Amino acid sequence: MIRRMVLAAVGSLAGAFVLDRWLGGLSVDGDGRPIRVPIRTRVEIDAPISAVWARLADIETQPDWMTEMKRVRLSTDGPVGVGTRGEAEVRILGIPVSDPVEVTEFSAPHRFAIRHEGRFSGTGLLTLDTLDGGRRTRVEWAETLVPPVLPNLGALVQGPILQRVFQADLERLKVLVETERGTLTIATDGADTHPVAPVAAGSNGHGTRSGG
Repeated sequence: MIRRMVLAAVGSLAGAFVLDRWLGGLSVDGDGRPIRVPIRTRVEIDAPISAVWARLADIETQPDWMTEMKRVRLSTDGPVGVGTRGEAEVRILGIPVSDPVEVTEFSAPHRFAIRHEGRFSGTGLLTLDTLDGGRRTRVEWAETLVPPVLPNLGALVQGPILQRVFQADLERLKVLVETERGTLTIATDGADTHPVAPVAAGSNGHGTRSGG
């Protein structure tokens, strides 16, 4: 009985490795490396781009709206820009992971990109564009995360799950920015809406900071 279970487990693992290699060969670049398809999410925020950028690019308060990030610490001095480094404690699919990152692009108030250099490698890019003559802002997030084991199969499995997580993060960012500006409205009976009072920047809506 135990032997059959072990053989079945070994067979499943071998099958997973074969499938992972096959998936990795479906789409490759000129150097033969797998092309990673980013996880894409977006949200539209009722606030000017300067207000959204100020909240989004404040790395030390990102745990306020990124629920998978528990805390973050910058390891370089000075203002945030290209080359700024930090390390975050995150949970990816329930797995606690140390995530050292480096800022690779910082073009206020339109583009903010990082490179993941931990067990889960990859990149992240946040792009901001103005809407309605500058009264509103569209945020688009493209994130690529490569698991340390079975990277191709793992990316395929985690993609839909992380897309929901990242979309919820953007929706939380929207609520924070609109609440801080007093532009957030909530429906009470499906038709009438009422504004929500502004809260202080750097809070989680309950008067306390979340994250590190």
